[in-house]
Amino acid sequence: MSDHCCRNKNRLPEWFRQEIPDPDRLQKMRGLLKDTGLKTVCEGAHCPNMGACWEKGAATFLILGENCSRQCRFCAVTHGIPSEIDFDEPLQVADAVSQLGLRYVVITSVTRDDLPDGGAGQFARTVRAVKELSSGVQVEVLIPDFLGAEDLIRVIADSDADVIGHNLETVRRLASAMRSGADYDRSLGVLRAARRLNRKAFIKSGLMVGLGESKEEVLVALQDLKDAGCDIVTIGQYLAPSKEERHAPVDRFVTPEEFSFYKVEGLQVGFKFVHAGPLVRSSYLAEEGFQCCKSAEGALAG
Repeated sequence: MSDHCCRNKNRLPEWFRQEIPDPDRLQKMRGLLKDTGLKTVCEGAHCPNMGACWEKGAATFLILGENCSRQCRFCAVTHGIPSEIDFDEPLQVADAVSQLGLRYVVITSVTRDDLPDGGAGQFARTVRAVKELSSGVQVEVLIPDFLGAEDLIRVIADSDADVIGHNLETVRRLASAMRSGADYDRSLGVLRAARRLNRKAFIKSGLMVGLGESKEEVLVALQDLKDAGCDIVTIGQYLAPSKEERHAPVDRFVTPEEFSFYKVEGLQVGFKFVHAGPLVRSSYLAEEGFQCCKSAEGALAG
């Protein structure tokens, strides 16, 4: 096996092995979420960390329905006619956060190009509802690009979210082939606008590797994200949601050593926190990134 990659795409390499989560804790979490009637991206996106996160009582809530108006080649979320907005959803999420006893919440959504505000208002209402019901809870949002509309990004920036995330997903060369309806430079513009409109929140983005990119292209993307004002970046292995033609195949499995290289390079570029590894996803151990940034901020203030 090469030190640089594993190209046997018929099975996962040994470094993907995880401890088996506590089945009782998983069942309790699954039951609580089922009772709320809410959806999580953990299930919808076939996240490999679902068991590990649920065991810790952490989940990422998926608002604005289950059907996405776009169909990206890396994503497992259903493409179809989006549902009507449920205006009770913000309170339902807030109630679930309270019932689950969460202290850190991630809220994301499908892309809703069909809505005049892209769903920005629902994001803001949900953030506020969570904070009003559960004092002291930190809220992270992972938003779509809102077609680059700055007035909609301002709605998010004014929502009191502690972390504002938008994923670049991949390197410039592969972006148009992998991201339906999205644009590399538009995504950088979303991050720049979020940074400019909210100096208090931490700005976050994420990349997938194993799609055919080179190391040099990843380093360029990291620099682009830092220049756009990002504080936090996640880098994880792309895993094809299915063998269907609409989903891009895995080009290679990136080794833990290469992920370590990206982490070192990212920190040298100037990110406050870099989470890089085969199983890393945007919201995996999200609180760790937030707390690390807060600590760094406090050290500078001291």
